[in-house]
Amino acid sequence: MSDFTEESNEFTLSLKDADPETLKSILEIHWDRICSRLKIEVGEVEYRTWLQQITLGGIEEDELTLYLPTRFLRDWVRSQYNSKLNQLWNSELSQIRRVELALTIPSANSEDSPTKTEVTQENHIASPSNRTNKDSTQPIQERSVPITDNKEDEGSKLPLQTQLDPRFTFDNFIVGKPNEFAYACSRRVAERPSSPGFNPLFLYGGVGLGKTHLMHAIGFELAQAGNISVSYMSAEKFMYRFIASIRSQSTIEFKEELRSVDVLMIDDLQFLIGKDNTQEEFFHTFNALIDAGRQIIVSADKSPSDLSGLEDRLRTRLGCGMVADIHATTYELRISILEAKAASAKVVISPKVLEFLAHKITTNVRELEGALNRLIAHANLFGRPITLEATQEVLHDILKSHERRVTIEEIQRKVSEHCNIRQTDMTSARRARAVARPRQIAMYLAKQLTSRSLPEIGRKFGNRDHTTVMHAISRISELIEKDSAFAEDVELLRRMLES
Repeated sequence: MSDFTEESNEFTLSLKDADPETLKSILEIHWDRICSRLKIEVGEVEYRTWLQQITLGGIEEDELTLYLPTRFLRDWVRSQYNSKLNQLWNSELSQIRRVELALTIPSANSEDSPTKTEVTQENHIASPSNRTNKDSTQPIQERSVPITDNKEDEGSKLPLQTQLDPRFTFDNFIVGKPNEFAYACSRRVAERPSSPGFNPLFLYGGVGLGKTHLMHAIGFELAQAGNISVSYMSAEKFMYRFIASIRSQSTIEFKEELRSVDVLMIDDLQFLIGKDNTQEEFFHTFNALIDAGRQIIVSADKSPSDLSGLEDRLRTRLGCGMVADIHATTYELRISILEAKAASAKVVISPKVLEFLAHKITTNVRELEGALNRLIAHANLFGRPITLEATQEVLHDILKSHERRVTIEEIQRKVSEHCNIRQTDMTSARRARAVARPRQIAMYLAKQLTSRSLPEIGRKFGNRDHTTVMHAISRISELIEKDSAFAEDVELLRRMLES
């Protein structure tokens, strides 16, 4: 730390006395040093995930402003890193007493941009004038937006702002049997919007299965393809904007603005259940866009016919286009997702750890990715390898939520699958080594993971005597002591079964 603080002494002059160019240079030098320290202290992965998109703002008296492009990112950095940023800036420049995190990105070409601006609008039309190029790594919403001081009109008179996440593209969407139909439909709409039979496109499935990912991917493809305006928002935000327009008496402007887009995407439509006025407004917006030949893309957790609480006329119109469901992930798809995420993070992770995660976290891709990110961050922060033991320690809370009672039948099935034998071999009289060894492993695990007695375990394995079970437990224990690869294999099976 002394290397940094010693260098900062060259800027002991009062910051308020510096001319704008000098002040800018001083702040940039210190910000570069702080970013270097953050990379070391929190790790490359965590830095790229949460802190890389921070941009340097201005300074007012003893308060420095940093900008973040999205509300979620701003709130997360504020809750997790605010004290760290304050500490680092104060150690670099003692005149800075406080760091403020704000939500907007001033125009890169504007020299008189405000030093601190809080933009609350969330939805924006990605028109040719405000889109990023295809290779840009910054979100579309990082363009400057006109600011109004009238808070009352913010929800209705400002341009809609598309919150497209640059991480969600077709290129990094992992395709498998559960989602291949939804993926193909999304690709078709991205290539040829408003095609007969594909308008509207309705995507549905459980939480964390990829609906939002596909919607963002479609939005980016369309926004970058040509002179097409795209608006993406959640159903909750649609309702918020509608109510705000009523309060500010600007419903006509809201309707005209929304119905002028080429592509409208509404995420999590189930949020509108029970909100009759908002449903009616969406219904009219839906009809206006369809009649004008514009593309509509909607997602929900259930199919249109199962969304009880929506008006019948709205449900029937939602179901008149292409309805594509996304099923729960398979083991193979989860493995592919984990391998792709690990490769993207440039981290080498043991296949056994990936297999363990894919077996344990089966319902939610978001949770699966979050678990992997947590492991990578932990390994970077503490310099430890990602082993099965470390995985269980770091993810104990997630794994605990998936805990369930293990049965001998489940142990037999899992060991049979792992060792590539038939489950009936567990109870057969066959004594070939290829069958006997997996059977002994299953007996050993049955004793470790269940409360059954030796005679009870023996009966579950073809009415074998309890002494046979004792021999199996003893033999597997010996092999675990002598053979580290065998021990790791048995440990993997145990960890996959114990919750």
